[in-house]
Amino acid sequence: MERRNLKRLTVGSKLPIIITKLEKLRVKKMFKLSNRSKENLEGVDKRIIEIVELALTISVIDFGIPKYGGLRTAGDQRTMFKKGASKCDGIEKKSAHQSGLAFDIFAYVDGSASWDRYHMTQLAAAILQSAALLGYGLEWGGLWRNYVDMPHFQLKE
Repeated sequence: MERRNLKRLTVGSKLPIIITKLEKLRVKKMFKLSNRSKENLEGVDKRIIEIVELALTISVIDFGIPKYGGLRTAGDQRTMFKKGASKCDGIEKKSAHQSGLAFDIFAYVDGSASWDRYHMTQLAAAILQSAALLGYGLEWGGLWRNYVDMPHFQLKE
């Protein structure tokens, strides 16, 4: 690749990123969070917002944040537990969602929500890359051994 095809960008005011002309086209078509997804992230740690916003510029698949995908009350967590959507009951075993340190996603493909393994893996790559570029430790539930939770991400403390 020739050096003249490279352009230097700054993400926020922290990190320089080198991209090619081909990648520049992808950035022009970046996705953005819907108002509903923004509402679903209210109250989470500001680092999560930074990670999600950067991931939307990197990802080749659009994504959103489902209801209860951000900060959860103990009651919200209990509801998720009763549905079988979480291993944490919200009282004896608390979720990282309850302290605003976790978020869940869904892929948005062809006008519909998707939790397809391929889509989740593609999104995880963009989200984990974003966290690394920003210098934040992030854990993906898709890599857990005992309970695989592909839509789930949480900050490492």
